[in-house]
Amino acid sequence: MGSETERKFLVRSSDWKPGAVGVLYRQGYLCRQEARTVRVRIAGDQAYLTIKGQAQGLTRLEYEYPLPLAEAQELLEQLCLRPLIEKTRYRIEYRGRVWEVDEFVGENQGLVVAEVELKSPDQPLELPDWVGEEVTHDPRYLNANLVVHPFSRWGKP
Repeated sequence: MGSETERKFLVRSSDWKPGAVGVLYRQGYLCRQEARTVRVRIAGDQAYLTIKGQAQGLTRLEYEYPLPLAEAQELLEQLCLRPLIEKTRYRIEYRGRVWEVDEFVGENQGLVVAEVELKSPDQPLELPDWVGEEVTHDPRYLNANLVVHPFSRWGKP
C-alpha cells in the first residue's frame, strides 16, 4: 500500500533559486473528488498516472504508475479537466531534506509553493528562510482544486 505524508508552504522569497534547475510539469485530472483524485502527469519526458485518496491529516494513500508518453499526452488533450496545471518544479536540498518548489504558469501564474515529504506526520522539520506561511490544510492550494479555482481568479467575483 502506498502513502505520502507531506507539508506545503507558500514561498516568500527567491532565495532558493540560485543554482536550481527545474523540470516542466503538465498535469490534468480525470477525476477530482474529495475522496479520490486520478491525475495524468508529464514531467519532462516521463509520464505517470497517479491515484490519490482523501487526506487523513498530513497523510493519504497514493499510487503512481508509469505511462507511455504519447498516451499521457492524448489523455491530457482529450480527457482531462481544464485548465491543465502547468508549472516548473525545482528540487532543492536543505538540511538533509528535498524540497520541491513549484512555480505555476498559465491560469495559476504567480503562485509559488514548496512541499516537503516526511516519513511521519510528527517528524520534526526545520524550515528554510525562503519558506513562508504553511498552507497544508488549505484546500485552495491542492492542484486538483487549482483546476476549478485557478489562482489567477482568486479574489474575483
